[in-house]
Amino acid sequence: MPELSAPAVARIQARLEKIYSDTDCSELAAQIVRLMHTFAEQRRVKRPRSQRWDESDVILITYGNSLQHENEVPLQTLAQFLRQHLRDTVSAVHILPFFPYSSDDGFSVIDYRQVNPDWGEWPDIHVLHQDFDLMFDLVINHCSRENLWFIDFISNREPFTEYFIEVDPQQDVSAVTRPRNTPLLTPVYTHRGRRHVWATFSEDQIDLNFANPKVLLEFIQIFLFYIEQGARFIRLDAIAFLWKQLGTCCLHLPQTHQVVKLLRDIVDVCAPDVVLITETNVPVAENLSYFGQSDEAHMVYQFGLPPLVLHALNRGNADFLSQWAADIPPLPEGCTYLNFTASHDGIGVRPVEGILPEREVQDLIDCMHRFGGFVSTKANSDGSESPYEINISLFDACMGTRRGVDHHQVQRFLCAQSIMLAMQGIPAVYIHSLTATPNDLEHVEQTGRTRSINRKLWQLDELSCLLNNPVTPQAEVFNELRRLIAVRRRQPAFHPNARQKVIRINSDVFILQRSHSEQTLFSIANVTERMLKLPLAVLGFLPRGCRDLIQPEAEPLQEQLELAPYQVVWLSIAGS
Repeated sequence: MPELSAPAVARIQARLEKIYSDTDCSELAAQIVRLMHTFAEQRRVKRPRSQRWDESDVILITYGNSLQHENEVPLQTLAQFLRQHLRDTVSAVHILPFFPYSSDDGFSVIDYRQVNPDWGEWPDIHVLHQDFDLMFDLVINHCSRENLWFIDFISNREPFTEYFIEVDPQQDVSAVTRPRNTPLLTPVYTHRGRRHVWATFSEDQIDLNFANPKVLLEFIQIFLFYIEQGARFIRLDAIAFLWKQLGTCCLHLPQTHQVVKLLRDIVDVCAPDVVLITETNVPVAENLSYFGQSDEAHMVYQFGLPPLVLHALNRGNADFLSQWAADIPPLPEGCTYLNFTASHDGIGVRPVEGILPEREVQDLIDCMHRFGGFVSTKANSDGSESPYEINISLFDACMGTRRGVDHHQVQRFLCAQSIMLAMQGIPAVYIHSLTATPNDLEHVEQTGRTRSINRKLWQLDELSCLLNNPVTPQAEVFNELRRLIAVRRRQPAFHPNARQKVIRINSDVFILQRSHSEQTLFSIANVTERMLKLPLAVLGFLPRGCRDLIQPEAEPLQEQLELAPYQVVWLSIAGS
């Protein structure tokens, strides 16, 4: 990295002064600049890219221990499975937190710089990096109460006495937005007596005090360390809750946005290939605010997509999905979306606030209960609770409709995946979507956590047996999804920044037009359990002769388009 220009240094200092308005930030800025220089001198980029992303980018989401094999550490098992089955299917792997942890399957981090020894070592991460780009989580809002920082806080050791947030339990904290129904303040016994500390998510996840510049500096070092270890994508976990100010909702505060912008400033200068992603499970407008003015996150999660796709397929009605997709604003320069239908978390319902009527949300929740799912709640300022997310395997969420279970589970599930693959942005596929994993109720019983329903730990021998048997749902979904992804990765119209337009003809179908200078194609999904026959007179935007990229053996489109229940076609205009 060349010597930082004076404007770049000034921008970093100005950013810090917006975060710490009453502090002289010159020394802090100088420390950050020195870290950037040291980092740049040591870093080697695996393979330079001509552009930040393209249509070939597909991300796999997985835990480091999702696949297990006797006498082998899970990260090695994962690497061998991915190399054997998915090397030509996905371009990147999001390894969910793989650090030593005390709870929440990795999101209560004990040591940010070590690999969980039960899962492997840093060389095992580096082996994965040989074949794939990597995404790491920066669990930035909180750490485990077993983290040495917190242990030193309890022991009254400097500088860690200021790493966490103490609050008088008599203080009114009712204005604080709550993503859980647990108390915001948790008591701890320290060398200074009993104290109450801020804990947004659980009593084992203690929030860090970013009002202390030393905490920010600590995380900038961790951030750069992860990039050194091969992370090309950095996911800022629970970032919306970062800054606390009593008397406010403590969500999306200006200082939080400035911290994200600062991290963006850093990578823009010394790691321009790195992609910054914010994880904010909130209503749409709040989520999109993390693009800033093209100076904040490169990518944001499309949190509205999972519940709306599920609702459309469960209801047999694409109206709400189509309206939401039509209202998505144009992408800011240099930004895109991360699209997903399932992840390690549940299916959030907060992102559909103001989009789905409450009755529709409740009907969906009731149906998911019948399919074996659970619902997690959040606490409201008035003392009540409301739904936060549905906990269910997406494969089992697709086992039927509001009328009950039927025989369309695989087709309905693949429809959901095909819609997600066609959306503007970069698709991210959860490993339990690839493997059509059903609800893991035994895991819920073992852990006592409803999110465990969708976090199965596959024994590799069991999974391999299922995948090698062509009549199992696991084999059918695994093979078809790999084929769909392979088709997708060859289409210029699926470039993350290719234009997107929603076409509405009726509630039975969800139609996207994707356009690139080299290609125009139409994704048309039948969200019903009925056979549809759509005359070209209704589909006036489609010329004769279109070919389906998903079923290339089918005859070119002539007088009408026929769609089987839950069928999706990707129609490419002849010659494009």
